Amino acid sequence: MSQAHTAKPHLRSEHLLGLLTDMTRIRRFEEKCAELYQQEKIRGFLHLYIGEEAIAAGAMQALTPADAVVATYREHGHALARGVPMDRVMAEMFGKAEGCTRFYGGNAIVGGGLPLAIGLALAEEMQQRAGIAACFFGEGAVAEGEFHESLNLAELWRLPVLFVCENNLYAMGTRLERSESQPDIHIKAQSYNVPAEVVDGMNVVAVEAATRRVCAAIRSGGGPALLECRTYRFRAHSMFDPQLYRERAEVEEWKHRDPIDRLTSWMRETGALYDSDLEAIEAQIAAEIEQSVAFAERGHWEPVGELARDVYAGEAVP
Repeated sequence: MSQAHTAKPHLRSEHLLGLLTDMTRIRRFEEKCAELYQQEKIRGFLHLYIGEEAIAAGAMQALTPADAVVATYREHGHALARGVPMDRVMAEMFGKAEGCTRFYGGNAIVGGGLPLAIGLALAEEMQQRAGIAACFFGEGAVAEGEFHESLNLAELWRLPVLFVCENNLYAMGTRLERSESQPDIHIKAQSYNVPAEVVDGMNVVAVEAATRRVCAAIRSGGGPALLECRTYRFRAHSMFDPQLYRERAEVEEWKHRDPIDRLTSWMRETGALYDSDLEAIEAQIAAEIEQSVAFAERGHWEPVGELARDVYAGEAVP
């Protein structure tokens, strides 16, 4: 049985180093994107994944290449953890033609990916394939009708969907308790008879273990499942966000649970990590980022004539 189908993570030193590398790689990429945004090389909106890296890094361990992934506008970490080359992701950030995410939508519409995941899972069933659809979304999406409709239909038709709610407590600038009478998202899922559980989204090993467990159940015909990964974004909702809705002390308190620091400390304590390992990881990532920025800089702008490509069926609209 392949590693992607086993119910438990393999906590060998090599595997832990891989998880640490994945999270650090996402963190350094996002930090570089923030720097490039200040230089106006990345334009528009920029939503950083800093603080939430454990979810993408852990969950992707349980998915196979045959599985479909639907993400949100905060998807850079998911793309990197999924295996999309960093230079392609960076080119996408620059808006260059060489950019790529390879997802079924990195949706700017809140909750917009949920019905897409239902369709993808239905396609797996109708074509008798073995893949599942993994849908990542934020806690703000639970206020949208698509959330309720999608969970209801997924359970009604027993579709192979993994719902992963990245609950960072704030829907943009609104704390969940201020907008939801029931802020526990897993309870909302259970009301549709969808099996659901809460996971420490700041613990990459816990995320991987939970994702492997529920994916094994989904693949065995158990229908959909939901993981509520409780996490926290260390940076603003977007680069335009002044963060007037939360106290600095709250942010600092959550930083004590930094997923990268937690795994690093645990590995050090168990003798699974040395300074030389960290130095090698950082050097490798720094070189990769430098190469990716150079690739994006050399990239080409999309021609205006290509705007309608893959948007309309049949002949392109002039």
